[in-house]
Amino acid sequence: MSWRIGVDIGGTFTDAALVNEESGAIGIAKTLTTPDDFGQGVVNALTEAIKTYGVSTRDVSLLSHATTVVTNAILEEKGARTALIATKGFRDIIELRRSSRSDLYDLFQDPPASLVPRHRRFEVTERVDAQGHIVTPLAHDEIDNLVEEIKSLNVKAVAVSLLFSFLNDSHEKVLGERLRAALPGVSIFLSSEVLPEIREFERTSTTAVCAYVGPILDSYLARLERAISSLDLPALHVMGSAGGVVDVPEALRMPAAVVESGPAAGVIAAALVGNQIDKNDLLSFDMGGTTAKAALIRDGRIETTAEYEVGGGEGSQNRWLHGTGHPIRVPVIDLAEVSAGGGSIAWIDPAGALRVGPRSAGAAPGPVCYGQGGIEPTVTDANLVLGYLDAGSLLGGRMSINYERAIRAFEEKIAKPLNQSVSQAAAGVISIVNSNMADALRVVSVERGHDPREFSLIAFGGAGPLHAVALAEELNVPEVVIPPIPGGFSALGLVGTDIRRDYAKTLFAPLLEIDPAQLAALWDEMIENAKSMLSNTGVPKSQWVFQRSADLRYARQAYELNVPLDGDLVDTNSLKKLSEGYHERHALTYGHKNEAETVQVVTLRLTATGRLPSLPIKQKTTDGRDSFKANRMAWFPATDSIETPVLNRERFAAGSTIKGPAIVESLDSTLVIPPGWRGRVDARGFIRITRGE
Repeated sequence: MSWRIGVDIGGTFTDAALVNEESGAIGIAKTLTTPDDFGQGVVNALTEAIKTYGVSTRDVSLLSHATTVVTNAILEEKGARTALIATKGFRDIIELRRSSRSDLYDLFQDPPASLVPRHRRFEVTERVDAQGHIVTPLAHDEIDNLVEEIKSLNVKAVAVSLLFSFLNDSHEKVLGERLRAALPGVSIFLSSEVLPEIREFERTSTTAVCAYVGPILDSYLARLERAISSLDLPALHVMGSAGGVVDVPEALRMPAAVVESGPAAGVIAAALVGNQIDKNDLLSFDMGGTTAKAALIRDGRIETTAEYEVGGGEGSQNRWLHGTGHPIRVPVIDLAEVSAGGGSIAWIDPAGALRVGPRSAGAAPGPVCYGQGGIEPTVTDANLVLGYLDAGSLLGGRMSINYERAIRAFEEKIAKPLNQSVSQAAAGVISIVNSNMADALRVVSVERGHDPREFSLIAFGGAGPLHAVALAEELNVPEVVIPPIPGGFSALGLVGTDIRRDYAKTLFAPLLEIDPAQLAALWDEMIENAKSMLSNTGVPKSQWVFQRSADLRYARQAYELNVPLDGDLVDTNSLKKLSEGYHERHALTYGHKNEAETVQVVTLRLTATGRLPSLPIKQKTTDGRDSFKANRMAWFPATDSIETPVLNRERFAAGSTIKGPAIVESLDSTLVIPPGWRGRVDARGFIRITRGE
């Protein structure tokens, strides 16, 4: 039998998900995340998964991993010591930024600190104009002095971003060759290799981000590969921010492309499952130990965006506002994220108001009830106090819980200061965190012009099923879907995706005036690069797919819309259809179009995919006997504390119904079905929850 394994590092747990390619059988192993050495947590999860399910490492066909190393390095400002080389007169472009600000009325807000301070930013004499013509030749005699200055600063990486190098990269190539020869062991990133696109600031910022995090990612993946080498597993793959996995060398060529590695995996899994249960319109909701993420899937298609900023402070959706972080121009799944997870800490602010997050207890020390030194009450502790979680243990009994310690923490830190009972205080925490997460779901639905009532909510993550139905109630979502192994669902997405890499090249001209052969040649050049990448993956050529698209705009517009090219033929007729597609996309996006206006092509794009065999995902069901475990008191807004049946998900039969209130427990998560809702187990073992007694 052939297996795929995906490993996802979360704020509290590291998950390893296994799927059998023939039968669709799935498995999950959860171990505590090890912040001091994430690789050790990965090894622990893999070892437990292989042992628990009796998998021979020779039968593993794919090993994929999602990492937050890139994001954490930027957020914590712990990236590599980096230098930047720019065209003479332009070294401060990374500091000048755009004029955008996240808060229009805050006159005192500061942008995030530059990743490369001014004393490590250098200039070189050269100039290429806006047509790609060399105006001033590269000053070769300046390069030796430049190298010596960079050597004296003991940098680990160098970013090179010269003016208009996306049209003519000859100067960058020469500079890159000289730097790589003179600075062995130093990572060199050229903007013409990283992002050959228009817009100097975004291109420079993306290249600087790659240089800043590249050595960190390289070191992390090297340690991880050494750690798992003893397990005799296949080569490691890494999830990209737009979905799809790449091998390690490809990830290191473009570190910025794995910024949202972990959240992307969960959305990919949601789309995979939605296709299998014939639900193509989904709100994806992922709640883990430190954050909650929301994304929208429309007609089975995951929306991506290139307008993304990383490093914009703790939590919230600020990363989607301009001026809050460091821009990266790479495709990223369009999701909203808030600092609301099981480990989010509840606290009283100086004005006496109850707050939740953004600080998190994480994996160490974790929630108070874990008994590992945590002293501040968290969302997990609130769920325990309200009766939603087993007061004795988690993870099928392998993780003991200190219920009394959680009660004392809530009483001392929250209930007494607010003059409330412990249950009231815990309920207040849940209400606040639910409100924060509902806002994230509104960002990707209502604020994008979509009605939540037309979607189903698919909930996963260790804490997602605990809160999902309450969120559906608040947003008037008619159905909640709980997939198999929700606690390890993001890891499941790592093995249910394809090999994928995105390429781009700027070409600035009126679309219908371009020689189609010129466009075809540029796309063919990208395809040749993509074929080189795919040939190293082992995916058969028959499974290679190349999707061409173009960023288009009306003349005098400042921003573009991406339109796919139908088919592989690039001729006058296909360009006309591309133009017509832009008019329709403009009307759909902005509510109007102007077919008399000239359509301008700005950037050509290519998505290269190596398709892996699709995976059938299902949860094993039984005859339904012995699914009842016990009764316990649980609190609900409409009823206060009432006796509630606790059920074992592993014992459900296909077709079983669950009347709320009910609590459904499994190894990796707990589902809460409040009064007024009913669950049904479908033929694949998915739990479908709708309103109604």
